[in-house]
Amino acid sequence: FFNCTSLTSVTIGNSVTTIGGEAFGSCDILTSVTIGDSVMTIGEWAFGNCESLASVTIPDSVTEIGDYTFYNCSSLTSVYCKATTPPSLGGTNVFDNNGSGRKIYVPAGSVDAYKAKEYWSEYKDYIFAE
Repeated sequence: FFNCTSLTSVTIGNSVTTIGGEAFGSCDILTSVTIGDSVMTIGEWAFGNCESLASVTIPDSVTEIGDYTFYNCSSLTSVYCKATTPPSLGGTNVFDNNGSGRKIYVPAGSVDAYKAKEYWSEYKDYIFAE
């Protein structure tokens, strides 16, 4: 679906375990993404340059998020990461160039773990308890 110019929403079903790299990258008018509870890995640039994406919920099944996954999602202001153990990030650019006032919400008991985790620490000022 890379560079699909008419895709406005997507639901990743519960039988999918991996969202490949660049799977939905540069889908300019994609506003809504629902990620199923069986997804464990989100590849690099999977949603990069999705400029209309405003909010995303990452289920607790996700253990790995590739670099640049949500890079340049200029409308993205709310990220909800449900995992109590922070997923590993592929680098320091996962959430770069997001919307002004971006907040990353994590489980209340996990805020310190996220802020201390490699690469998540780059976003410590944006991490809040859900």
